[in-house]
Amino acid sequence: MATVSLPRNCGCLLNSVDFLHTRTTYYSSTFITCLTSRRRYSRCSFAKNSTRNGGEAVRDEAGNEGGEKNSKFIASRSGVLQACTITSALIAALGVAIRQVSHVASAEGLPILDCSSQVSFGFEMWHLELITGLVVFISSSRYLLLNTWTDFADSSQAANLQVLSSLQPLDYMFVAFLPGISEELLFRGAILPLFGMNLNGVGVAALIFGVLHLGNGRKSSFAIWATFVGLAYGYATILSSSLVIPMASHALNNLIGGLLWRYTSNASSQK
Repeated sequence: MATVSLPRNCGCLLNSVDFLHTRTTYYSSTFITCLTSRRRYSRCSFAKNSTRNGGEAVRDEAGNEGGEKNSKFIASRSGVLQACTITSALIAALGVAIRQVSHVASAEGLPILDCSSQVSFGFEMWHLELITGLVVFISSSRYLLLNTWTDFADSSQAANLQVLSSLQPLDYMFVAFLPGISEELLFRGAILPLFGMNLNGVGVAALIFGVLHLGNGRKSSFAIWATFVGLAYGYATILSSSLVIPMASHALNNLIGGLLWRYTSNASSQK
């Protein structure tokens, strides 16, 4: 089995990545929950003036309504957009910080790869073919899994129901592109080159990416899917040495997945 050799002095930096990204995801989920759950408004100081934007209780799959364990809450539109903006900004800031720190450390002679020089924002025309291939491959794979893997379909439905239900059509562009760009800046633009521009680095970045997609209604099946997607984006990053490819592919796949869910949900509700 291949082993991953970590650059010297990057242990603390990696721990900071895991801690800060986990805290960012946790506070974002908490922020949405506090904005949407009427019972929890009194516990959230930042939501005391937003009770009119509370969530809407919906029946669970068993048909139960009421009771904290048996009801789900649909996040308000303003809550989703605000949480998406804050989370994406923090993730992007963390990615930029790691790239800048690695650049300074490398310039000072420390044995740390310069992330900014390893993965740039360069673009060539053949990258369009790579982006198209990634979008077709990942979106078609996701569609296939949604129709064959029940646990993954349930995880996706739970997350989409909470986040996407209250959004307007144009909002899907916002919640698709912001996370797609910011997450790729962190995972493929910072964490991947930090571990090395090789398959080991791709695997580590994808594994962290997958694990941090747990929670908020998403089960281990969703983490497995996110890890698989992370491997595809990471390999494309190695081939191109460009962040444009994973950013564009990630954002477009998010958009396709969201619109597909909206279309199928509306079609099912009209039957």
